[in-house]
This record gives sequence, structure tokens and C-alpha cells, in this order.
Amino acid sequence: MADEAQKASGSCQGLHLLAKPAGPACNLDCEYCFYLEKKALFGAGEKFRMSDAVLGAYITKYITSQPTPVVEFVWQGGEPTLLGLDFFKKVVQLQKPFAGRKTITNSLQTNGTLLTDAWCAFLKKNNFLVGLSLDGPKHIHDRYRRRRDGRGSFAEAFRGLKLLQKHGVEYNVMACVARETAKKPLPVYNFFKHEGVEFIQFTPIVERMADARSKQHGLRLASPAALTGTDEQAGLAPWSVDPHEYGDFLIDVYEQWVRKDVGKTFVMNFEWALNAWIGNPSPVCIHAQQCGRSMVLEHNGDVYSCDHYVYPDYRLGSITADDLGGMVEKSLRQGCGIAKETALPSLCRQCEVLAACRGGCPKHRFARTWNGEPGLHYLCDGYKNFFLHIRKYLQVMTQLLENGLPVSYVMKAIDAPLAVRLDDSRETVV
Repeated sequence: MADEAQKASGSCQGLHLLAKPAGPACNLDCEYCFYLEKKALFGAGEKFRMSDAVLGAYITKYITSQPTPVVEFVWQGGEPTLLGLDFFKKVVQLQKPFAGRKTITNSLQTNGTLLTDAWCAFLKKNNFLVGLSLDGPKHIHDRYRRRRDGRGSFAEAFRGLKLLQKHGVEYNVMACVARETAKKPLPVYNFFKHEGVEFIQFTPIVERMADARSKQHGLRLASPAALTGTDEQAGLAPWSVDPHEYGDFLIDVYEQWVRKDVGKTFVMNFEWALNAWIGNPSPVCIHAQQCGRSMVLEHNGDVYSCDHYVYPDYRLGSITADDLGGMVEKSLRQGCGIAKETALPSLCRQCEVLAACRGGCPKHRFARTWNGEPGLHYLCDGYKNFFLHIRKYLQVMTQLLENGLPVSYVMKAIDAPLAVRLDDSRETVV
């Protein structure tokens, strides 16, 4: 029995199970959202509400399966606040019996439009980290993020931001970078700075229109299975960001950030790049060497390889009936895991920025290399331009860290005539 318990614990090492308690249900109708269409995978009359049985099984199994001292719960959607505050009060109550054995954290990803003073007081009291979906100022945010009646959602989302700030809730902003957004990097970045946002993550939007397999399920977007076979060249969705423009977007923001905001504004994309440069494993799956341990739990208890893989072909089992460790192993066999690394084209294996990129998300490896080899990430050119451009800054930051100095000193080095000389615990411009 002891050997079996150790085996089960090992199989769940490092697993992450993101929950979608309201499934794909949402009060918005964002043009680029890849998840709203998942309603087609469920029967008519579906309530899109996680039951007490599924919630209880999730909390118990997720906590007891983790060998690590910290268990991170992430609640996403759709829009999870549609379930109401009482649902999340129940979450906290169900987690309490385990608090003495594990450190339990909660994160909530929301569009912010339904937040109230009561919501924010609860989130603050219970130490929730909130991820707020906000794409930038009104004219940029409202381009893609609209309500069902066609009106933009900026006013309500912005009100949510101010409520989070008012109540001192820990939060970050997730800004999606779609085709039109990518053309306005500094208006987006400067808006966030002006509004006091300190933590930002830029997420590129990449989707293709439905292949034959997706159409069979009533979906409008291509599934990962479209990477092979006759549907490999399924048409790009019109809102997908251009690779070069996405790279330029990151570069333009970085150039301003590295001169003015290091240590004051934290852009997760830049943190990941520095992390890779100094040789640490990636904290995010898209730039990790392997993937497959970050699964997703649907409202009805179904578990999938990841939220970009919620298609019938990638269902791993049920949280109420199946073992989490076994589902992880199944996920690793379904094209994630080591395949994320071994399936890379030879061009990627020889690339000088491989350590930072790691080929990106497997779902978006539908491009071909210059010599026709399949499996290249759609954003390859943009990623490569960005990582190559910032190398000179990363080198200085690494040197600062090695000498026990803050990376923010890079701002003093950029305009130096020759170099920055590090002398004991202080820097001197030469």
C-alpha cells in the first residue's frame, strides 16, 4: 500500500487543475473568445453550474493528490462570477478542513463586469488573487470585448478595476493582444500605468476557423487535431494577431519599460524571458520544455488536457470517478508531455532562442519552416524577433543579479556611454 501511495503521489507531482465552474457560460460575447463556442459540446438545457458533488470531489481530490505543500486553485470561465458569491463562500468552507495540512490559495479570472463592493470585500478577506481581463483603454478594449447586445464592456470592466483597487484586492491584468490591438502597444501599456496597474500579462490571440472535425461538433474554430491531415491549413481567424506585429508590440513596450519602469511595473512576459535567460524552468506551460500537467476541469466534472484542448478527443476522465494521477499520465500520452519537445522541427532545435521559446503552445504549431517542415509555431517570427532584441538587456540584468544588485539598475546602464562597471555593492557608469 505504501508503494502504491507513493506511485500515485509521484504521478501527480506538479499537476495543476484549473476549474471552470460555470463552464463556457459568460455575460459577454467577446469576438475572439475561443471558449464560448464550447456550449455546443453540451446538451440542450445545460445549466452550466458546477454541482456540489463535483465541487466537493474537486476540492478533496485536488488537495489530497498534491505532494507539494501549496495547492493553487484557479477559477476561470466563461465567467465564474455568474455563479454568485455564495458559490465561492462554499468553496472557502470546503477548503477549510484541509488548511492545517496544506497552504491553499485561490485565484479568480474574471471580466470584472459583475464585481461589486461585496464581491471585493470577500475576495480581500479570503486572499483571492484576481486576474482581470482588460485589453486597454476604451477604444481598444471595446474593439473585441463586447456585450451580447453589441455594446462595449469597457465601462463595467473599468469599474471592476477601480473596485479591486478600492478594496486592496491583489490583482493583475490579463490583456489580450488581437490583430488590431497589436498596432497600439504604447497606448495600451501607458493606459495601464496611468491607472495604477502594476502586474500585466499580454496574451496573443491565435485561432483558426473550423476544420471538418470541429464542424462535426458544431464548433466554429479549429481543434488541435487540425494540425495534421487534410485540414492542416484551416484558415486563420481574422482577429488572430500577426506574428511580426506581436513581436513588435512586445518590443515597443519593452523599450519603454526597460528605460522607465523596471521594478515598478511587472510585465509577466518580460519576467518569463529573464527567468529563461538565467536558466530557470519556465513557470508557464507555453514556454515550458514539456507540458500536459496543467489540466482543466469542466463544470460537469469532465477533465481535459488543458483549456485549449477541451474537445471530445482530449477528454481524460471525470473528477468524480477517475484518479487524477491516471488522468495526468493519459494527458502526457495525448500529444503533450515530452511530445512538446520531441515534435519540434529541426529549425527550432537549432534556434538560438529555444531556451526562451520552447516552441510555444502545441495548439498553435500549424505553420511550416522555410523548407516545408511542419510543426512550427505560428508566432515564431514574432517571438524570435522579441527574444533576440532584448538579449542585450537580459545580459545586463543577469550581471546585476550575479553581483547582488537590483535588476532595476539596468535603467541607469542603458544610456551609459560605454558600460556599467559593477564595483562591490554599487554601480559606476564608465
